[in-house]
Amino acid sequence: MFLETQRLLLREWRESDASNLYELAKDPKIGPIAGWPIHTSVENSLDIIRNVLAKEYSYAVFLKSENKVVGSIGLMIGENSNLEIRADEGEIGYWIGFPYWGKGLIPEAVNELIRYSFEELNINKLWCGYFEGNNNSKRVQEKCGFVYSHTNENIYWPIMDDYRTEHITSYRKEDWKKTKE
Repeated sequence: MFLETQRLLLREWRESDASNLYELAKDPKIGPIAGWPIHTSVENSLDIIRNVLAKEYSYAVFLKSENKVVGSIGLMIGENSNLEIRADEGEIGYWIGFPYWGKGLIPEAVNELIRYSFEELNINKLWCGYFEGNNNSKRVQEKCGFVYSHTNENIYWPIMDDYRTEHITSYRKEDWKKTKE
């Protein structure tokens, strides 16, 4: 199963993506600000594909013009989210490799996942979050129609063994529909 935009394919992760994933995820500008550790080897990235990314609604962001993975996007519905959300709600998470920042690729991917969530999965509300200081992620959410909901301060983030401030945004299906009229 895959989703397609003008420039991108959102497709399932493959074990063969491990080397490409490692090249992006070893960059210290990527993981820590998004809430996950820097990848340490191709084997580490393969393990992440097998145990974290290889699940339903988790997609490699594949740039058609370069024939390679440039980032990741996923949808966690209901209890699969780390937020306390209803069964008819979802949370979108994403990241993109540093060489691809500022090209509008992640907003393009997010907008397609929004469309898919509301039109095909019948999700009624989407949530998104970003950690304090991740202004690029904040801008993506604003561009895509998410509005500020609340802030969770001093939350423990076990994967990084630290405490963070997370800003939460949301987007209601009825508001999205109005933009399509």
